[in-house]
Amino acid sequence: MMGFQTHSEHRKILLVEDMDDSRFMLKRLLEMEGFQVTEADDGPGALEALRDDNFDALLLDLRLPRMDGFQLTRALRANDSYQSLPIIIVSALDDEFSRTEARAAGCTDYLSKPIDFDRLTVMLNKYLSTSYTTC
Repeated sequence: MMGFQTHSEHRKILLVEDMDDSRFMLKRLLEMEGFQVTEADDGPGALEALRDDNFDALLLDLRLPRMDGFQLTRALRANDSYQSLPIIIVSALDDEFSRTEARAAGCTDYLSKPIDFDRLTVMLNKYLSTSYTTC
């Protein structure tokens, strides 16, 4: 694993993933890098977590129950409070349609599963240490 150039121990990540095993693994890897990770397993749970706390980035699966990742991204981008929140899609959907829809919804970046954790760390480092534009 790469390690962050920023002070990751002070960074909060909201991880939205409905698959328990994937969420557990990714949470542990992020915590090993010093991140504070809050979990949600669906869109409404993510909205509740966002109301309760401030996060530095959102890692978001697209296929979620009750509110998918596209809907959640659009809802967040429609709210001024979340315009600058980095939203990184982490999904098994690796097709042009999904990538185009995610960009149209307002995601910051897109990472296909299986997750390349080194690539994810580069993305997080980029978005947590500089200003960015959407994907």
